[in-house]
Amino acid sequence: MASAYSAGYGAGRRLLFRQLFEKESSTYTYLLADVADPDRPAVLIDPVDRTVDRDLNLIKELGLKLVFAMNTHVHADHVTGTGLIKTKVPGVKSVISKASGAKADHFVDHGDKIHFGNLFLEVRATPGHTSGCVTYVTGDADGQPSPRMAFTGDALIIRACGRTDFQGGSSEQLYQSVHSQIFTLPKDTLLYPAHDYKGFTVSTVEEEAAYNARLTKDKETFKTIMNSRLEFVISKDDGCSCTCQFGLRYPGSTTEDLSCSRGSLQLHFWLFMNSGSPPEACS
Repeated sequence: MASAYSAGYGAGRRLLFRQLFEKESSTYTYLLADVADPDRPAVLIDPVDRTVDRDLNLIKELGLKLVFAMNTHVHADHVTGTGLIKTKVPGVKSVISKASGAKADHFVDHGDKIHFGNLFLEVRATPGHTSGCVTYVTGDADGQPSPRMAFTGDALIIRACGRTDFQGGSSEQLYQSVHSQIFTLPKDTLLYPAHDYKGFTVSTVEEEAAYNARLTKDKETFKTIMNSRLEFVISKDDGCSCTCQFGLRYPGSTTEDLSCSRGSLQLHFWLFMNSGSPPEACS
């Protein structure tokens, strides 16, 4: 089961915010809602199939109306819960970038805005981990949360970043994405990644620009670092086609459809993000 969540309000108590965690894939799911709006509309970012019931139960308890289930990218290390949510909550729209090549109800491009009540998320294209990665950033306008919040997916992980050797990844593109689209945000912008393997929950632009072990380097050094860590490579078939096909849960698919590759994917991700022996769950 999933672990506990963190809570928060912002923008004059308009924003309700929860950070939730799925321990098997070390994935964060984020719930945001406009509780000042009579309909209390909400969005979920990066839901995981294993914790859909937990998330929907929380949404019900808080009296929210889920309108969007969003992904920052096609996930190779877990099955997104987006499609399952749609079977349980009619009317919810799935959202992903057009560049991802995945299926969804609504495709977004750089500069688009996703509105829920009087709040909105700005879409920033941040490819490099995959060709279709985006970062969702809270609005820069009156009545929007302050400080701003950025949901970076795997483009930027606290003190690290996502790998760049599969699903259309590019170390050069990732470096450019982070430096042009994330590090240019206000220094106090709160950064929320899709994964964490070391117990961190949130960072800031100022912190990551100063202390990120990879992204503080110059571009050529960064590329060398990323290329030197590619001893364990997920094939394009394991890392892309399975999640593109089953990640949105096409009719007839089940979690077991990915059982043959889930453990392997987790192991590869863990080895890339850490050193030493893998945890028992990944063996």
